[in-house]
Amino acid sequence: MADSGTTDSRRDPYLPRDVDLEHPSVARVYDYYLGGTSNWAIDREFGAKALAAFPFVRPAAKANRLFLHRVVRYLAKNGIRQFVDLGSGIPTMGPTHVVADRVNPESAVVYVDNEPVAVAHSQVLLERDGDPARHAAINGDLRDPEGLWEKVAETGVIDFGEPVALLMIAVLHVQQLDADGVDQTPDILARYRTLLTPGSYLAISHGSSDGVPGQRALDMANFARMYEQSSTPVRWRPRAEIDLLFGDLELVPPGTTWTPLWHPEESTADSPEIDFDSPEDSVVWAGVARKN
Repeated sequence: MADSGTTDSRRDPYLPRDVDLEHPSVARVYDYYLGGTSNWAIDREFGAKALAAFPFVRPAAKANRLFLHRVVRYLAKNGIRQFVDLGSGIPTMGPTHVVADRVNPESAVVYVDNEPVAVAHSQVLLERDGDPARHAAINGDLRDPEGLWEKVAETGVIDFGEPVALLMIAVLHVQQLDADGVDQTPDILARYRTLLTPGSYLAISHGSSDGVPGQRALDMANFARMYEQSSTPVRWRPRAEIDLLFGDLELVPPGTTWTPLWHPEESTADSPEIDFDSPEDSVVWAGVARKN
């Protein structure tokens, strides 16, 4: 990946036109945390500063991505063919469609994000190495479940008459505030649970400092403060509050837990688990539940 802006002759041939390379992108910075190449100098500069101050972020991000891999493999093995990856960012470093296709070559995936950079880059990457009949990337607003569901249906990739896996991985700790500054996340999740067809699954991972050792919890609080003046303020919820987001759906054993502890048997040679001193160091609480 080139180290400068749009005038660099080594520019990424898969980068969409008219992408702002003067400011860091949340999606590309996350790709940098994961060790990916869909990022530019401005993103790496921001990410490097964050990692210098908060080195726990990179292993936590990688453990979260590996949780996604295991969820997709587990669900694909258990008959789920359709996946809606909400807040997907850029589909690199073991994206959902690649993991699902390895289990079921007939899988269907729609990536949804509200950041134009992530959506445009995703569309180009899918044109390069995806199947447009089975995979798509669209712009959508998490706060509008019904409108987003309609946009996903319009792709022709997902049949909502059949079970689907709704993946909400590391997206819900970005606060969804109304005009009065009230967090809408619980109400939004209730609407998504209603929209899910019986037999569908909801997967959630969410940052939490609840039960995290002292210095790490303090680091998480300081890391969150970096985003207070941004367009994406974050909130680390207590574990019990994250559990409530599943509503009355039936949790897949072992229930909610730290990311490294969810079905580690689904790890593969090309996606081994991160070696933490303790599971709490992963700082992400997660689970999967089924709508009966």
